[in-house]
Amino acid sequence: MDLGLNGRTALVLGASRGLGRAVARSLLAEGVAVYAGARNLDAVREWQDALPPEQRARVTPVSLDLSSDASVMSAAETVIAAGGVDILVNNSGGPPPGAVTSLGPDVWTAQFNMMAGRIFLLTNLLLPAMQKKKWGRVLTVASSGIIQPIPNLALSNSIRSAISGWSKTLSNEVAADGITVNMVIPGRIHTDRVDQLDGLAARRRGLTPDDIAAESWSTIPAHRYGRPEEFADVVTFLASARASYITGSSVRVDGGLIRSV
Repeated sequence: MDLGLNGRTALVLGASRGLGRAVARSLLAEGVAVYAGARNLDAVREWQDALPPEQRARVTPVSLDLSSDASVMSAAETVIAAGGVDILVNNSGGPPPGAVTSLGPDVWTAQFNMMAGRIFLLTNLLLPAMQKKKWGRVLTVASSGIIQPIPNLALSNSIRSAISGWSKTLSNEVAADGITVNMVIPGRIHTDRVDQLDGLAARRRGLTPDDIAAESWSTIPAHRYGRPEEFADVVTFLASARASYITGSSVRVDGGLIRSV
């Protein structure tokens, strides 16, 4: 199936590793030129160097740190000066674990600004170029916690739920401009983040990470963690011309983990 992405341009956040890296590679395989936004550009260059030459030439590492307004503005200016992008993949990474009652107001404010506020800012900066072209895709990586809250991840459950409301509202505002806005909800995808959470749970309970992973698998109907490539391929489809009538949606890639309808 031709996804109609050849020649398109994307900015992918968190592209140094994990889901962001997998999404960047999937888009590259479909002929997209990718601005790979990350704090660690050496990590971006490491996977870029391993690509086939034709794909390698379509990667532009861009310094982008969501903890800094100035960094977000600078990255946006770089992309806009080159003509903007057709596809924006918002991927803010995971905040520290913790219970609601353990978190002070300063933590809530700082994490909201980093996970949500600066994504809102970046999207607003890049939308005009999409509106001018009458074509665009805004995709935001979420978490299963916005549907089924995950214990000890109060920041992620709460802030990503706010992002969900933003995404749905924005989708209605820009649909007539040929721009779709969707969220993609990963379940337990095997990334460094999942290994980190399994390790924390293991230490907290006096178990091994393998014990925790086995417990997690038992709660997933597919009985395994997902692969980053499986998640990335769904994002790539939603970014494509084939998905032009899908907007305002939250698409699960979870192996059946989320129990609700």
